[in-house]
Amino acid sequence: MTAPSPASPSRPLFTFALVWLGQFVSLFGSGLTSFALGAYVYQLTGSTTRFVLISFCATLPLALLSPFAGVLVDRWDRRKAMLWSDVGSGVTTGLIWTLLVADNAGWLRFQGWYMYPIVLLGGCCTAFRWPAWQATTPLLIPKQHLGRASGLAELGAALSQIASPVFAGVLVGSIGLHGVLLIDVLSFLFAASVLVAVRFPSPPSAARPPGKRSMRAELAEAWRFVRERPGLTSLLGFTTFTAANMTLVLLLITPLVLSFTDVKNLGVIGSVSGMGMLAGGVLTSVWGGPKRRMWGVAGFPLIASATLLLAALPPSVPLIATAAMVFLFAMPLTAANSQVIWQTKVPLEIQGRVAALRKTVGQSAVLLVTLMAGPLADRVFEPWMAPGGALADSMGRLLGTGPGRGIALLFVVIGFTVSCAVGLLLSSPRARRVQEELPDVIASHPPASTLPSEPPAADAVPENKLSATGNTPS
Repeated sequence: MTAPSPASPSRPLFTFALVWLGQFVSLFGSGLTSFALGAYVYQLTGSTTRFVLISFCATLPLALLSPFAGVLVDRWDRRKAMLWSDVGSGVTTGLIWTLLVADNAGWLRFQGWYMYPIVLLGGCCTAFRWPAWQATTPLLIPKQHLGRASGLAELGAALSQIASPVFAGVLVGSIGLHGVLLIDVLSFLFAASVLVAVRFPSPPSAARPPGKRSMRAELAEAWRFVRERPGLTSLLGFTTFTAANMTLVLLLITPLVLSFTDVKNLGVIGSVSGMGMLAGGVLTSVWGGPKRRMWGVAGFPLIASATLLLAALPPSVPLIATAAMVFLFAMPLTAANSQVIWQTKVPLEIQGRVAALRKTVGQSAVLLVTLMAGPLADRVFEPWMAPGGALADSMGRLLGTGPGRGIALLFVVIGFTVSCAVGLLLSSPRARRVQEELPDVIASHPPASTLPSEPPAADAVPENKLSATGNTPS
């Protein structure tokens, strides 16, 4: 029998670090492409709607395909699922690069809409990578360090959010969009190379009824698992609601800022707020979060909602920058604490399906909010707070009237509704005590599984398995 390779399951922390690095590089490359493509489409078409469609096409597959991706990820080798997702994403970026090269060579005339189906295809690849990575983390990280691992994931997202626009702006000016796309392809190749070099531990096999199960039955199993546990159902509803409201804030902060200042100050506010998110990711990765995870899940959104009330004050760049920094500081802390609860309470063999279910519910809400944000601001709140508007003589006396004051009122409303949602969550005993009442269904240390290519011995005695209900075996 050969000795395990350095990145084998016998060294799970090393494996996690390598894969995290590969995924971060890939995420950074995707951030470069996202910024550069968005700017290119807007310059090409001059249409805000077509600019937003790029983001919409990237997000739509996450809402539609995630349930099926979760089922398939639980059936497949999760490492291979991530590997082929990275390869597919690299191919889609390569397709856009090829079209641009063909346009420069005079072989075709590039149209902005060419990107939409390609970006949609790239989103399909992402729909498989996310649940595979989420379901694999508990296989590699000891339970007591899952909070730090989730913090590292949020830290990677924060670093990408801060650095990608800065580097993309410099790179587009020096090497052009073609060069940025090529860097993105190389980032996917790096992530794929890491996944080729490592091995993941195998999740325990759930006790399954004889015969092949349908995808519909496995989808229903994930939904039933959550539905039968009121604490988890409340957690899913709360995180979906707060994420949708936070998305609405992030979508509308740009028009709010531009209503009283210029693009230069908008960039300053973006940089300061990004540092807040970075600080939240660093704190989570070092601290790991509170032992009572629900206090973190509820407490940090309460802090974020309080900062939204600052929109009621006369607008200024320092005020908005500080509020945005605190707001984004709370986001990775909230996400990491929620993630640890799901990773410790959901059996390993169905984590892909449950993670995909959460992604579907969350992204569906995000898509709905994305479609509502513009009309809600332009046709409802801004007219209400315009001089002579429906609320000009009431709320207008408190917040002021004119451009941006309707969005400010909407932010105040969001702050109050999120605070009320926190109160409802903590008033539910099942939600408040979900960490204590539901048993942890993962071991304190990652499973020391053999590689998939090494079958168990013929005389091996099977272990007791955790049921999909999350109860310990009798």
